[in-house]
Order: sequence, then C-alpha cells, then structure tokens
Amino acid sequence: MKKLSIFTWAAILSITVVAIVTVLQQYGVLALPEEVLRVVRWMCIAVLVAFGVRKRSLTVWILISMVVGAEIGYDFPEVATSLNVLSKVFLKLIKTIIAPLIFATLVVGIAGHANLKQVGSMGWKALLYFEVVTTIALFIGLAAINISKAGVGIDAGLAQTHEEIQEVPAQTTSEIILHVFPENIAKSIAEGQVLQIVVFSVIFAIALAMVPEKKRKPMLDFCESLAEVMFKFTKIIMYFAPVGVGAAIAYTVGHMGFGILLNLFQLLATLYVALLAFAVLVLLPIALIARVPVKRFLQAISGPVSIAFATTSSEAALPRAMEEMEKLGVPRRIVAFVMPTGYSFNLDGTTLYLALASVFVAQAAGVDLSLEQQLVIVFTLMLTSKGVAGVPRASLVILLGTVASFNLPVWPVFAILGIDELMDMARTSVNVTGNCLATAVVARWEGEFDPQPEVGLVETTNPEAAPLVEQESKIHV
Repeated sequence: MKKLSIFTWAAILSITVVAIVTVLQQYGVLALPEEVLRVVRWMCIAVLVAFGVRKRSLTVWILISMVVGAEIGYDFPEVATSLNVLSKVFLKLIKTIIAPLIFATLVVGIAGHANLKQVGSMGWKALLYFEVVTTIALFIGLAAINISKAGVGIDAGLAQTHEEIQEVPAQTTSEIILHVFPENIAKSIAEGQVLQIVVFSVIFAIALAMVPEKKRKPMLDFCESLAEVMFKFTKIIMYFAPVGVGAAIAYTVGHMGFGILLNLFQLLATLYVALLAFAVLVLLPIALIARVPVKRFLQAISGPVSIAFATTSSEAALPRAMEEMEKLGVPRRIVAFVMPTGYSFNLDGTTLYLALASVFVAQAAGVDLSLEQQLVIVFTLMLTSKGVAGVPRASLVILLGTVASFNLPVWPVFAILGIDELMDMARTSVNVTGNCLATAVVARWEGEFDPQPEVGLVETTNPEAAPLVEQESKIHV
C-alpha cells in the first residue's frame, strides 16, 4: 500500500508539473523549446504508465490511454489519423454485443418472473422519470445559450469543414411513432435500432410468459446462458478497450488539433458549464432523494463514462454500464428494461445540447427568436431525437434536418461540426450517467434497490447458475 501511495503521488505531481509548465509557456513566462516540452510530457506519461502497471485497473488504463492518445495525436498527427481503424474495431466489437445482450436480459427479466404487472409498473415509472428529467435538461440548455449568447457575432467562415453531414428530411409525428416498432428484427439489429430491439424483446418475453412452463423453460435457459456468455464476451472485449479508446482520442486530436477550441470556445464552454450545472443541480439531488450511495455510484459509472467520453458512443458503454449497475444492487430485470429504453427516451445530455445548439444556430444567423419560437423548436428536437443516442454525430444530423425545416440557415451547423466531437464527448457522458442513475431510481421506486456494502452476487433466475458478474472489480493487465 505504501508503494502504491508513492506511485499515486508521483503521477499527481508529474501531471501538475506538466500543466504548470504548459500554462507558463502559453503566457510567455517561460520560453522552452518545443522539444523540451515534448520530453517533459512523455516523461509524465511514463510515470502514468508505471502507475497503471501498479494499479492494474481497467478504468485506470482507459484514462491513461486517453492521455497517451491525446499526446500521440498532438505530436504525430499523421500516425494518429491512421490509428482510427483501431477505434472502429473496438466499436464494431461492442456493437455485436448490444442486440443479443438486450434480448437475453429482457426475456429472462420479464418471462423468468412471469409478473407482467410489474413490467407495466416499471414502464410507466421509467417513462415519467425520463420525460421530467429531459424536460428540465431542455430548459437548462435553453437558459444557458440565452445567457452566454455564444452564437452572436460568429463568423460564417467557420462553416468550412472537411466532413460532410447527410441531410435528412423533417420527420412527421406518424414517422416518429412508426420508427419505434420493428418491421424486421434482423434489419433492426443490423441498423442498431436499440428501441426497436427493446420493443421486440418485450413482446417476445410477454408471449413467452404466456406459454406453459414445459415449453417456456428451454427458452429461458437458453436466454439466461446467452446473457451470461455475452457478459463474458464483454469482459474479453474490455481488454482491448484501452487501445480502442486511446486510438479514438488520438484520431480526434490528430485530425482536429487543439486550435479549433479557440474559434468556438464560448459555445463549447457554454455546453460544458450547462451539463455540469445539470449534473449538480438535477442528477445529484435525484440521487440523494432516491438514497443512491453517491460515492459508490460514481465509482461504478467511472468506467462506462470514460468509454462513452472517448468513443462518443453510448452503445460502446452499454454492456459495461449494465454490468456495473447490477454490481451496485439494481436487479437485472430492471437494468435490462430501463437502461436500453433510456437510450431512446432519456437523452439528458443530447436534449440539453439540442436546445442549446438550435438557439445558437439562430443567434449565429442573426435571427431573433421569441421564447415561444424557441420552445417550439426545442420540443420538436426532443421528439425527433428519440432513438438516435447510440450513433456518434447522430444528434447533429437531427439538428441539421430540424433547422432546415424551420427555414434557418444550415451554415452554423457546419460551424458546430468543427468541435462537435468535443461536445459529443460531454453530452454522451451525461447520457450514460443519466441512464445509470435512472435504473437506480426506478429500482428504488419499485422497492427493489439493494446496494450491497460489498460487491456480491447478482440475481439470476437459476440459483445454480454461475454469477453473471464477478466479484473482482480489478483486472490484471
């Protein structure tokens, strides 16, 4: 323990020294050659790697890989850009888990207990919670952009970008409703339509609960085995997480650089401050009211949130988030129902961002919107955003289509694209945090939240089955 403390302090001290030297260099107090600064930064990274070797924790290695990736992207941008293939490999592997994991856990959770009234109870409580929290997020985003006025005075030249967004037509109410229901489950799985997979799985589970025990048991045993295998599958893939996450950060910094922050820093700062305010003023009080152990909750979500932050994909964090919430004491059937549903209805970070970004577009274009007009736009965005959380940059596509439908110019959206990856990191992290908290709140509301003082075994419909989640929270690298 004493040696670990020394490495911890060495890591903190090295990060502090690098930060101080960088700031002094930026403001002209120091005039060190770039080569010297580069050596200092890599020495700091060497200390962090040594700390990671001693700590042997997956979350620590993910965080260290983000630092290493950022440095590679800054020092070797051409190499960093080519590393994007590694982050894509990681995302592809994660996406293979989503559909079978949701299907198996939902079927076991619903049909295994054959309590359809409880499913209905969970459903209306979850949806009520989702709508209340996302509405609050919407108004916080609206207030933040009206206070900062980040879009006023934006230069139209910032719209130049090397990326393209495929414009989408505005959706009607009937199209939004139809989007919820699958027409072909294989197509829904291939396209990553999480909400459609949830709807199919719930209906399948209800049907399974209605058949005789003799015919229900083989399918339940299969789904239970499938769920456990997919969580083991997740554990294997997580060994690759530091590489995939580090490559994602390296690519972001390598092809974007840090300079873009100077152009749209005010908008970026507005979003981060608004999301922080939402977390402190909304999520924290909810956690306290629901008697969620805040410290243990933060420890549980640190891994999933760091993955979501680096990959800008909610889907990438879903398997790990489900596993961690089970460890925290939320029953599997509640995690399996609430969290995937929340990925379509409980987009706290995305909703806040869309409210903020839509008014930013009007400000940048010099269009003075009344409060009523702003409310119409952001409520429209909240509806059209359902079911798109898992795809990076999907909210930007929705924003573009909605802005066009309200006859606002689209060039400010392309200006946002320059820093959208950095904004997406924050809003996706809040999406994952909000959905993890939602599972605990609904479990408490149902009277089934049992936070264990120590990480123990999670529930399973088969008492003789192996535990889904192992007791160890650390892995050996």
